[in-house]
Amino acid sequence: MAARRNRREQPLLRRCSPYLIEPQAPATAAHAPYEAARAVLCPRGSSAIPAAPPPPPFPDLAAPPSATMAAAARLRWRLLLAVPRRWCCSPRRGAADGPPAGHVRAAFLRFFQDRHGHRRLPSAPVRPRGDPRLLFVNAGMNQFKPIFLGTVHPRSELVQHRRVVNSQKCVRAGGKHNDLEDVGRDTYHHTFFEMLGNWSFGDYFKEEACSMAWELLTEVYEIPRDRLYVTYFGGDSSLGLSADEECRDIWLRLGVPASHVLPFPLKDNFWEMGDTGPCGPCTEIHYDHVGGGRNAAVLVNQGNPDVVEIWNLVFMQYSREAEGNLLPLPQHHVDTGMGLERLVTVLQNKRSNYDTDLFTPILDAIHKGCRGPRYQGLVGDADVGRVNMAYRVVADHVRTLCVCITDGIYPGSSGAELVLRQILRRAVRFCSEVLHAPPGLLASLVPTVVEVLGDAYPELTKNTDQIMDIINENEATFLSSLERGRHIIERTVQQMEPSTNFPAEVAWSLHGNLGFPLDLIDLMLEEKGISLDSAAFNELALEDAKRKARGPQAGQVEDTNTHLDVHSLAQLQSNNVPATDDSPKYSYTLGLHGQYEFSPCQATVLMLYRDQSLQKEVGAGQHCGVILDRTNFYAEQGGQDCDKGYMIQLGQQDILFPVESVRLCGGYVIHEVIAVETLRAGDQVQLFVDEARRLACMTNHTATHMLNFALRCILGEHTEQRGSHVTAERLRFDFDTKGPVTVEQLQQVEQVVQDVIKRNEVVHMAEVPLTRARRVQGLRAVDEGYPDPVRIVSLGVPVESVLTCDSEAALQTSVELCCGTHLLRTGAVGDLSIINERQLVKGISRIIAVTGGQAKQAREVGQCLAMEVDSLSLRMKQRSTSIPEMQNLSKEVGQLTKVVTETAMPQWQRKELETILKVLQRTANTAVKKLEIKQAEEKAESLLAKHCSQPVIVDTVPADSLSILMKVVNQLCDKSPGTSVLLLSPQASGEVLCACQVSKNCLPVFSAADWAVAVCAEMEGKAGGSPIVAKGSGNAKGMQGALTTALKFAQSKL
Repeated sequence: MAARRNRREQPLLRRCSPYLIEPQAPATAAHAPYEAARAVLCPRGSSAIPAAPPPPPFPDLAAPPSATMAAAARLRWRLLLAVPRRWCCSPRRGAADGPPAGHVRAAFLRFFQDRHGHRRLPSAPVRPRGDPRLLFVNAGMNQFKPIFLGTVHPRSELVQHRRVVNSQKCVRAGGKHNDLEDVGRDTYHHTFFEMLGNWSFGDYFKEEACSMAWELLTEVYEIPRDRLYVTYFGGDSSLGLSADEECRDIWLRLGVPASHVLPFPLKDNFWEMGDTGPCGPCTEIHYDHVGGGRNAAVLVNQGNPDVVEIWNLVFMQYSREAEGNLLPLPQHHVDTGMGLERLVTVLQNKRSNYDTDLFTPILDAIHKGCRGPRYQGLVGDADVGRVNMAYRVVADHVRTLCVCITDGIYPGSSGAELVLRQILRRAVRFCSEVLHAPPGLLASLVPTVVEVLGDAYPELTKNTDQIMDIINENEATFLSSLERGRHIIERTVQQMEPSTNFPAEVAWSLHGNLGFPLDLIDLMLEEKGISLDSAAFNELALEDAKRKARGPQAGQVEDTNTHLDVHSLAQLQSNNVPATDDSPKYSYTLGLHGQYEFSPCQATVLMLYRDQSLQKEVGAGQHCGVILDRTNFYAEQGGQDCDKGYMIQLGQQDILFPVESVRLCGGYVIHEVIAVETLRAGDQVQLFVDEARRLACMTNHTATHMLNFALRCILGEHTEQRGSHVTAERLRFDFDTKGPVTVEQLQQVEQVVQDVIKRNEVVHMAEVPLTRARRVQGLRAVDEGYPDPVRIVSLGVPVESVLTCDSEAALQTSVELCCGTHLLRTGAVGDLSIINERQLVKGISRIIAVTGGQAKQAREVGQCLAMEVDSLSLRMKQRSTSIPEMQNLSKEVGQLTKVVTETAMPQWQRKELETILKVLQRTANTAVKKLEIKQAEEKAESLLAKHCSQPVIVDTVPADSLSILMKVVNQLCDKSPGTSVLLLSPQASGEVLCACQVSKNCLPVFSAADWAVAVCAEMEGKAGGSPIVAKGSGNAKGMQGALTTALKFAQSKL
């Protein structure tokens, strides 16, 4: 007992890698398991596990050899993976802190990797890969969806997976899974969390999954068994599903008491990926924080904070069809997920996730930064002033910001970027309004977050400065927006009539344009005793939601003729239908005169696909998907548009089957075809791609690689690709940038591309093993799954040279992993012009470029517009003294600005011309204003002489605009203080302009707004303004009566 007590009292380093092994003297065979455990669990310098004890006595010779070996094996793995005893869960409050979170994570990964043969994978980025329906990766299974759906390519890395384990970064904010508004209110909701998971893809199933989970929790983590409860699917008669008694019996055989094995209905224990797709029953493991021998079965799944779910094991065995029915999946899969934060809370004997070492360093840093009260873990009414809630919000949100920004999601105005902006602004508000922290606190927490999470996710350590810069810049922008918003609210309130609601339009503008939080608008209005017109605001929000729903992505339904469902894919595979050989898409050559020659491809129809079913025959006039044994068509992938073209049946050369689109699904290339005649499996066809479209795509794709290289040369090695899209018309390229791209940089980038074009370098392409390709120095790759072997595209340098050990050739040219189709020499690009460049969000820019003839045309248009700007500049320098002439010049500047902004031309030239036009516009406006003031002074002098020292002046005066008329009124009042003035100006169109100003001495009896309304009403017109100044207009027929009314109204008030 004393030895055990001493072990518990010995210190354990909190921040260290579980894989550091302390060099030691060789151990005997008997010592080896113990020393191995010490190496895994005790980093260098730690003494949590004492030196190896003396060798144990020989095992009982009476025991069967197999039993002895099994016991030894169990002991060996128990020692290798066990958590030190001082880490054990204890029913006593105030027990030792337990294992550091890093060790808990490592033990999970090592258990499945070493003990159960799982392949350990790194976390995928939180930006979803190839799934536009997701804002963020919100579960560990997201990256494996192609496996569950059966759409994974036969050569993909994913195909090799059978057993997998990882710790996945997850964000749940916005969309279906949205925990944002709950964060801070309690002690367990988060926007960012880590999901520990193990998966089986057609390998083990329920028995093994449950057994592994139970072994890890009870034998490795040593969680008391009497505190664990398991649930299973209790069946659903409406779906014809019986209870999952198989799962129940597995738990009972593992020794879980019957009173701790509980059935629950569909909503609790049946997991679904979405409205359609793979799904199945699940079993959950729950933990009772109280324990003490009580039976807490009645508290399971009741939302009680004392009994919480810690692990969910999903058994994917069905597919939900569009009609709502369930069909058995061809292969069964296991998908498990356990939140690291909750697990660490259990193992560290805490009741709040925020009391674990995943959060306490961040909370300490917040306290140091704001110098307010310390975090106490209070919630609800006990949390006076919401200080503890603010601590939790800031600690959670800064973790999310660090992870998202590192993975390429920056605060912005739409999609995931908009949600991240909301998270950042929510954190900033709690920092400033509740914690009263100085600006910059949020960014100052980044190094602490990196320290906590950096060992598990090393990508965080490379981006610390960038994360801090982006947070600081966005915080400053938000604080500025808040100040502007407050001024707008103040001004609007001053102009409102008493006892009226705050205009919904203004509130919506504040919310939509400035990102002003709605609750802050309500709070500011409440302080002024004013309420928002909620009904009108909700109507605006509903209209906005409908408008977004009508957007380009709305209502798009996946084509049922080109997207193979999981059952059809399984049927193709079970029938041994081979994957499509699409290597002929790379079969093209350069002719004698430099033209590209694309050979037709002969193929056999293997199967037809229509309305989500495989068919042997499709009648004339029907749309269908055609699966061939081979094809020369490029299917949409890797950011490149698909080929179009046609196919003909052999022997029927005059009948063309148009190919409208081409998609890749599970290794099968599906050609969307209009069957002009009956098409059958077994038919021989010949394929012809649209050569002009293909060549344009090849040109733009090769140009994209050249552009990527040029940006890296000019902007620096930190420049990383964030996405691209290649069509026959143009190319789009998204990339990291630390600031706006300057005119000079755009010119330099284009020049680098021009140099590569002039050199007419050979485009080398070859397939190599993926592991070998990834060792290339300077290799450019994006975050996506690549096939194995993978295709390397190298400009000017043979692939063999690039692959040479220690070769730096890839640092001097463009070398990328790419499955797209490319030119054979760079000279065929002809020209490249960047016609647009803008920042999508802070830190990410988007370039649009055109090549060849389009680039040449863009340059010619740019030259023409430059000449027009020069001509306008010359005319502006002549300085006309006529107001109409200067107004026309100002109008021309505005129109030319619009043309320059909207026309395809070199972006560097557009920026130059826009700068010139901005100056010209300012010059024209200033000239007009000066001429108007001069004219107003002359007219005012004349009127003042005519109405010498009168308290009220009512008259008509010629004026070209309401602006000039108002200036005449202002001049008169300035020259004759105490005089109230109303002037009318008849126009050639029959309209009469009205402007007036009332002396401040006459307020509040005499109001300019009332005066103008009365006068314009006489002319069947309208007016408005303030008590001091007002303006309006009316019809010339009532002008004489209006003058009389104006004088009478003034006399009645004076």
